[in-house]
Amino acid sequence: MSNPLVLSERHGPIHRLALNRPDKKNALTLAMYEALTAGLKEAAADPAVRSVVLEGDDKCFTAGNDIADFASGFSEEKFAPIFHFLEAIHRFEKPVIARVHGAAVGIGTTVLLHCDMVIAGESAKFCLPFTNLGLCPEAASSLLLPRLMGHQRASELLLLGQPFGAQRAHEMGLVNYVLPDADVRDAAWSAAEMIARQPAASVRLTKSLLKKGQADHVSAVMREEAIQFGQRLSSPEAAEAFAAFAQRRQPDFSKFE
Repeated sequence: MSNPLVLSERHGPIHRLALNRPDKKNALTLAMYEALTAGLKEAAADPAVRSVVLEGDDKCFTAGNDIADFASGFSEEKFAPIFHFLEAIHRFEKPVIARVHGAAVGIGTTVLLHCDMVIAGESAKFCLPFTNLGLCPEAASSLLLPRLMGHQRASELLLLGQPFGAQRAHEMGLVNYVLPDADVRDAAWSAAEMIARQPAASVRLTKSLLKKGQADHVSAVMREEAIQFGQRLSSPEAAEAFAAFAQRRQPDFSKFE
């Protein structure tokens, strides 16, 4: 599926998926999710592709979901592109290397839990503001974050929703390497090229074995989170959060139980 806001292209054995909406800090629309899923399917079907690089631009990975899509109401059919993408990247058989500059908000952070390596620049800033918006975790982050960093650290990130930097992300296991911003792209592509030179069947098998013990559980948790997320989008708390965002004020949740 062609979409100028998502660049999907093969460079030798590496498939590049790049968010290309810099004027909106690469905020993700439903159409962009469709394009990302199509790009993953294209890479999966091409035997010449050995690895994938997922990236934003040199200033921003992604500011998260486009608020306009979410504030306009929820339906399972309407938001299906998001769920299809999350399942596609979770089940993707070839290695995915993410390179992160600048903001990685919401899905911009949780999608990294489904990548095989993450290389971040010193400018990278992560945030999981789901409770701040009256919502709940998604992308199986309620399962994967505690497994990665422990219950207390995951609770801090998800309950407070405060931004944290690249070095802290590295300390908690979310990021493999933190490098000067100017070095990140080359490092990510170097890792992708190194993987591409390995025996493809062995690489796919290794990834499968690493994920096999929890693959079905992750899918089940993503489905449960999606149900709860949809219900929360229709909640008065979410309405207050989105109104406050549009009006550039602090939300007031004191009247809600």
